[in-house]
Amino acid sequence: MNKIDGIIFKQMIISGSNNLFNSYPEVDSLNVFPVPDGDTGTNMNLTMSSGLKEVANRNDKSISAIAKAFSRGLLMGARGNSGVILSQIFRGFSQGLEGKEEVDAIELSEAFNMGKDVAYKAVMHPVEGTILTVVRESAAALSAEAKDGMPIDKAIEIFYAEAQASLVRTPDLLPVLKEVGVVDSGGAGFCKIIQGFLLALKNKIVQKNMADVVEVNEPAMDGMKSGGNVQSKLEHQEFGYCTEFILKIPKAGNEEQVGKRPFNELRFKSVLNAHGNSIVEVKDDDLIKVHIHTKFPGNILSFAQQYGEFMKIKVENMTEQHTELLNEDNKEEKKEAVEAETKPLEEEKPVEETKPNQERKKYALIACCSGKGVEDIFRSQRIDQIVSGGQTMNPSTEDFVKAIKACNADNVFIFPNNGNIIMAASQAADVTTGCRVCVIPSKTIPQGIVASMMFNPEVEFEDNKSDMEGALDSVKTGQVTFAIRDSSVDGVEVKKGEYMGILEKKIVVSLPDKITAAQKLLKNMVDEMSSIITVIVGADVTEDEKQAFTDFISAKYGADIDIDIKDGGQPVYSFIIGVE
Repeated sequence: MNKIDGIIFKQMIISGSNNLFNSYPEVDSLNVFPVPDGDTGTNMNLTMSSGLKEVANRNDKSISAIAKAFSRGLLMGARGNSGVILSQIFRGFSQGLEGKEEVDAIELSEAFNMGKDVAYKAVMHPVEGTILTVVRESAAALSAEAKDGMPIDKAIEIFYAEAQASLVRTPDLLPVLKEVGVVDSGGAGFCKIIQGFLLALKNKIVQKNMADVVEVNEPAMDGMKSGGNVQSKLEHQEFGYCTEFILKIPKAGNEEQVGKRPFNELRFKSVLNAHGNSIVEVKDDDLIKVHIHTKFPGNILSFAQQYGEFMKIKVENMTEQHTELLNEDNKEEKKEAVEAETKPLEEEKPVEETKPNQERKKYALIACCSGKGVEDIFRSQRIDQIVSGGQTMNPSTEDFVKAIKACNADNVFIFPNNGNIIMAASQAADVTTGCRVCVIPSKTIPQGIVASMMFNPEVEFEDNKSDMEGALDSVKTGQVTFAIRDSSVDGVEVKKGEYMGILEKKIVVSLPDKITAAQKLLKNMVDEMSSIITVIVGADVTEDEKQAFTDFISAKYGADIDIDIKDGGQPVYSFIIGVE
């Protein structure tokens, strides 16, 4: 096969997305810092899933059309820096395929090179030893060897082989990777996607959680830390109920008479795709035949019955069958499945629309955070919209787009409050029309709070932007969280379960007791120039622990420094500390 079209490329996308899904915990485990996090693998997996949904119901023969739809899905679903960079790689890739029905190896090479160029331009300060290096070196290797008549699978083999080799070299380019003993997680996720592409071209399309698809050797992580047996971690998601049915729908125009909804095949497929896998859906005149593997068959059947009446239904419990074979006790999981079965199936909620009579504002502010107390703090700073998210779950580009639309304002300022969220917020600003959007690059909650305090609705846009950005450097941020694994970072030995004190991005202490860790962290933050200490208390801190830390701060710093203790209720971080 010397050329591929849109149909084949869609199969490659499905295979690549599933291959990443099967391995994303392993990619997560490559995270440099031992903090509980949404992590690279999770973010890339969610980004790829969004791209896949955009092409799942399309059967375009044009590779340009499929690539464009895939790029759009990635763009809107992009989460975290890794997800945004991935979306930019395939944005450039899509541009390189513009107007083409099918492509050969040389044209494919040119598209990957354009993907590399767009991704590099999207990052203000590109860092080598990351996913950027992997895509750059892979594209260069393919460019050097691509020639007329080269089979496409051979071209992807060249690209994938260099991607793996480049991934192995990432610790030599980025010292922090070598110190911890891992390869770059974003590059590892990218390799999983390309491996899935290659398997599809070899007629071995990867399915979610297949145990026997690793046909291609994978030396990229040899000698590096990994997440162990990923298959065993995800195996419970493979099973559920094999659900089959034949649905008879009324003739078009007669739906209301029989109390049914008009059948929309694209919407029907979209909902099936969101609630199961191994899906086969065939429409034959007034009959709809469906096969799906799902955890909640009752929900699927209730949804389908909105459009017609069943002529045949068959439901088999694959989880039970598997459990009997393994002779394992799975009672608790079955209980959870039964409880979840009662939850109604919801179609995707539409973007929040502005009410017709709602007055358009000159300014609006958006903040990203989690924890009711933290939300209340931001709302007290006149924040109009809260985008839920933070360290454990990075919001997508689309989440920010929805918030921007809901503001109904001419000028919108966004406070991401996390370094891994800035790119998704910036991408939302780029794709939004009808208003001016500015991302204030706050990397922490204290930075976001201090910056938002500088907002003045009476001054012009550029003055507000300058004042808020200028406030970011006026506060130091410290955070106390628990370690999810043993590690050694910045010369600090970290043990799983210990509490780390992190000053900006640097781990300065790791101890078994959270209060002691917080005390030592604070001592690293306060100097003779400090005037204000703000402590935001997390959800895991008891009243006694809160009081103990408060007493320590008051006794040591209360005479010279203003102290403000707030209940944030945030997950992950026991204490978030700002020192101005």
